Amino acid sequence: MLVVATLSLKGGVGKTTVALGLAGAALQHGVRTLVVDLDPQANATIALDPGPTTATVADVLDEPRRSVLHRAIARSGWGEGLDVLVGAEQTERHNHPEPSPKQLDQLRRALHRLVNAENLLADPSADHGGEPYRLVIIDCPPSLGQLTRSALAATHRAVLVTDPTMFAVSGVQRAFDAVQTERQRGNPDLQPLGVLINRVRPRNTEHEFRISELRELFGPLVLSGVLPDRSAIQQAQGACMPIQRWDTPGAREASAVFTLLLGRVLRSERRPDPAEAFPTQAAAHWDQPAAH
Repeated sequence: MLVVATLSLKGGVGKTTVALGLAGAALQHGVRTLVVDLDPQANATIALDPGPTTATVADVLDEPRRSVLHRAIARSGWGEGLDVLVGAEQTERHNHPEPSPKQLDQLRRALHRLVNAENLLADPSADHGGEPYRLVIIDCPPSLGQLTRSALAATHRAVLVTDPTMFAVSGVQRAFDAVQTERQRGNPDLQPLGVLINRVRPRNTEHEFRISELRELFGPLVLSGVLPDRSAIQQAQGACMPIQRWDTPGAREASAVFTLLLGRVLRSERRPDPAEAFPTQAAAHWDQPAAH
């Protein structure tokens, strides 16, 4: 089971859009997936339109027991094979600025219970199927408190989401620092999958300049496919549908990017050597102490 987090320490860049697009691609390609909505705004939960539950991810972070997971996971309204560990405003109570090691470990403990098929939602009253999840997607809040740090403690790959603005470089750098810190703290399996640039407008000089700047600094970690600024993405989310089923040229353009992202995610299961996962510039940064 591969755990991937969508991460941004700058709000408004479309982090949830990326989580939803990746989930839609996984559904389209038959990859059984769980979306964990850690953002107290719970926008991913709203868009995924799951069935009712008697618990949420906030309760799971209180008690990461199998019985609580049973009550907090529901099938997505998008279709069979995509489930949701539902978010809620109450999750904010877990977003302490200085969490204890036990608090940071709660999500990892909960997800560990999903690894084996025999341990997967065995409650016969829960209609979630018996097949294990191949992919878990964690939608993080846009801040570096307990919630994001606990996601990084439980994650194998982080997709760093940004937009092509003047604040893009500093936002990506802070995200790299957060990943580096968590690797050093206790999750050596964590790797940045890449930087995904969202809301790109064609023939926009400022956007082209910022994209070139990101590629110069972060090299091949900047994903070649960028997400276009298309109204279809917001329209599909408003209709609680995956972008893959929204039949417009803009939707098809975005869907192709998410298919490429899914392919990169699944190939990363081979767990590359850390020395091969970073370009020269990023590797040099990786060896420096984290900024505080």
